[in-house]
Amino acid sequence: MMNMKFIIASNNKKKLVELERILNPLGINAVTPKEEGITLDDVEENGTTFAENAFLKASAAYLKTGLPAVADDSGLCVDALDGRPGVYTARYGGEGLTDEERYIKLLDEMKNVDDDKRSAHFTSSICCILPDGSKITAEGICEG
Repeated sequence: MMNMKFIIASNNKKKLVELERILNPLGINAVTPKEEGITLDDVEENGTTFAENAFLKASAAYLKTGLPAVADDSGLCVDALDGRPGVYTARYGGEGLTDEERYIKLLDEMKNVDDDKRSAHFTSSICCILPDGSKITAEGICEG
């Protein structure tokens, strides 16, 4: 896959920098939606899993540009909250909240949970749509 061009299906600047750092040394020219003249604002992340949401984003970028695409979706799953915020991590508590406000909301919901019941994991799923339209999905979980 040397000297290939992939679109990173994200508008998140931190994700763009991170994925460029990973892909560029592999000979993959990572480009952004903006560089390709498209927007992904219309992609509705309505999947029930991180893998589904990553696929929705990668698929949209691939269909709009014809370029191989890579996308990720990730979030925090708190056991005492039945897995919340989960796929809603970035929007937890409503649109327009800052990360700090989301943390405060989460901690407030945990205030009556005993220390020994405070467990969670972070899940990250990546989906890659290859030039032939096939997909590869990988997922990692960090327990905490």
